[in-house]
Amino acid sequence: MAHGTGHSAGTTGRKARHPGGTAVAAVAVLALAVTTAGCRAQPANGSPAATSSPPKTSAPATVDDKPAATASKPAASPTTPKPAPQGKTLMATGSQGKQVRDLQARLRQIGHFGRTPTGYYGTLTVAAVQSFQGKRGLSRTGRTDTLTWQKLLAMTRTPTAAELNPPTSRPVATPDKRCLTGRVLCISKNSQTLAWMIDGQVVSAMDVRFGSQYTPTRDGTFSVYWKSRNHVSTIYHTAMPYAMFFSGGQAVHYSPDFAARGYSGASHGCVNVRDEGKIAALFDQVRTGDKVVIYW
Repeated sequence: MAHGTGHSAGTTGRKARHPGGTAVAAVAVLALAVTTAGCRAQPANGSPAATSSPPKTSAPATVDDKPAATASKPAASPTTPKPAPQGKTLMATGSQGKQVRDLQARLRQIGHFGRTPTGYYGTLTVAAVQSFQGKRGLSRTGRTDTLTWQKLLAMTRTPTAAELNPPTSRPVATPDKRCLTGRVLCISKNSQTLAWMIDGQVVSAMDVRFGSQYTPTRDGTFSVYWKSRNHVSTIYHTAMPYAMFFSGGQAVHYSPDFAARGYSGASHGCVNVRDEGKIAALFDQVRTGDKVVIYW
């Protein structure tokens, strides 16, 4: 699921005016040396800053290790850093929506993105953008900035509807023999697909994902014992639209998280479907008592 500056007061070149004379002036010089020597601000990540030798200069060092300004030679004004050469960031980790899906489809056209577009900018998209940037001589930031986007647009065409929303990202597996008769939700963990089959014929297919190693989806032969169109989990309090329960609390249902993040997430044991339109149609066709086969 998460992710100081110092101002030095120049006093050199100014004579101390105090009845104490030379002794007081010496104390003042010593105090200045103590307050301006040797410390750096700790980095934002909390790690101690690396130590370094003081600059070779007769003047005392300031908090940023630059010589102190003197009356005869004012300190130079800091230069303004140049903007990043690749321009403004348009999309980065955590971005989501139609433009991200368009980005992923275009990267896929030229071999940098090997998955179905999800519309969510996760680690796979970062890696794909870095790959593209490296091939084009750009800084491998993983963020889609204006220059990266312009180069990608120039090399690709407008994605088709099928490229933006493919019906399935993986080929449907060879059906298990238990799927060849009757009405069956034939679910392959190996291909991560669900095939709705009637008498050995595939009626529709869709992408699915499963539980994690800590909450695994059960293998075996089951049957749909309850359907709940607008179900909400009583354990996790999350929506489970078009739920078709087959084993205890495990069900086949639509997952908005799967639709957004793809295979980077996992369920709590249910069979998640990423295409809402497909599972809505499936929900209307499946009957209580229809068989569910989950296999490798």
